[in-house]
Amino acid sequence: MYLHLGQDTVVRLDEVVGIFDMDKSTISKHSRQFLADAQKGGRVVNVSEELPKSYVVCVDREGTETVYVSQISSATLKKRAGFMDELAYR
Repeated sequence: MYLHLGQDTVVRLDEVVGIFDMDKSTISKHSRQFLADAQKGGRVVNVSEELPKSYVVCVDREGTETVYVSQISSATLKKRAGFMDELAYR
């Protein structure tokens, strides 16, 4: 299954490691450092030019980590991911 992150970007649900709220998680210096390191490493993909509300950490089958910054709230993305899980159990 796939998760739509905004604009024309979708990721495989089995590659999603976590969905994080931008405002709440960047309070921590560890989260800020993680995002800064990902940015320096060229592993950040901005899904939209709008104000970012969340970021999604993904690791593909080769072990490559990518951080997607999205304008969609983390709550909405989590609901979308959960909706797909519910469909799988029906």
